[in-house]
Amino acid sequence: MRYIIAFIIVVASFLNVNAQAFKYAFVTDTHVGTETGEEDLRRTVNDINQQNDLDFIIVTGDVTEMGTKLEIKLAKEILTGLKKPWYVIPGNHDTGWSESGGVDFIREFGNDKFTFDHNGYRFIACASGPYVRMSDGHIPRDAVVWLDEVLKKTPADMPIVFINHYPIDNSLDNWYEATDRIKKYNIQYAICGHGHANQAMDFEGVPATMGRSNLRAKDSVGGYNVVTMRRDSVLFAVKKPGLAIEPNWRGIALGKFIANSSGKIVRPSYEINATYPQVKQTWNYHASANVVLTPAATKKLVVFGNSIGEVEALSIKDGSKKWGFKTGGAIYSSPVIVGNVIALGSGDGCIYGLDLNSGKEIWKIKTGASVLGTLSY
Repeated sequence: MRYIIAFIIVVASFLNVNAQAFKYAFVTDTHVGTETGEEDLRRTVNDINQQNDLDFIIVTGDVTEMGTKLEIKLAKEILTGLKKPWYVIPGNHDTGWSESGGVDFIREFGNDKFTFDHNGYRFIACASGPYVRMSDGHIPRDAVVWLDEVLKKTPADMPIVFINHYPIDNSLDNWYEATDRIKKYNIQYAICGHGHANQAMDFEGVPATMGRSNLRAKDSVGGYNVVTMRRDSVLFAVKKPGLAIEPNWRGIALGKFIANSSGKIVRPSYEINATYPQVKQTWNYHASANVVLTPAATKKLVVFGNSIGEVEALSIKDGSKKWGFKTGGAIYSSPVIVGNVIALGSGDGCIYGLDLNSGKEIWKIKTGASVLGTLSY
């Protein structure tokens, strides 16, 4: 009898191990809009569709070259051809040169971040900028708020895979807002794109992998990574369309995360604040998204918009919120006050006239394109 029980335990253990084993495709930097971007991505989609052992596909940004509406629509059309679930985030090329300030990407793909669970793992993909032309890489404020909400709902021992377009280092001006958070949980590893080359990395003790670009570059064919998740390790191997998968080039041990880092952990310095002792903070207000414009002010109010389309008015005396209004797109247009009307443009393609005292809409003009610049009168 005890032999039967022992056999059942062994079988159950074997099934449990194999229940956690799976593979996924890690595609990045497809740059649709370049000379070979479209063809390389179509080849990759076709190649992935011929592999029955891949559970899903993750695309880690720079999907397009210039982030135009036409490029984004084309990339979406190609990716829609995938037969397995796929998940995508933007990169700096999708937003930093975007004629809509990143609005077109979100409108076409539905979001600029995602999370899902698979075989006991939680995959979390965070947005990263820039969201205005040629600005530095930056994890948007709304993405940080979203990340806090996701992590709050994540059990402490649940294994996490973190995904971003940029490496989580000083490539982003606020990288620590991500690392400080994920290191408090059972982070297993991170993946990223941006550098166009396979590279083993480490983000303050979090093992990470940068993936190669899907572009063929000087080769005759592009490529991507196949990621094999095993009970105790994760393996990365290059797959070029039409060719056999290459040997594993990277392996990371999996297990309970213990925060440690061999390098010095650097954080921004605020020593400059002591240089001007006559300048003191009266109040502060932490918006729910990035404020990348110049606020407008009266003797009573400070009015500004943010990157998720909210317009807010605060008391200039104590910073308390007086009213709010929501547009359908990111706001990079600085408000202009004329009399009792405050006017500003939105990434949703409209110019709004709001009542200065109440925030209620007085009028709205549709322009047919995102309005990112400041109005004048």
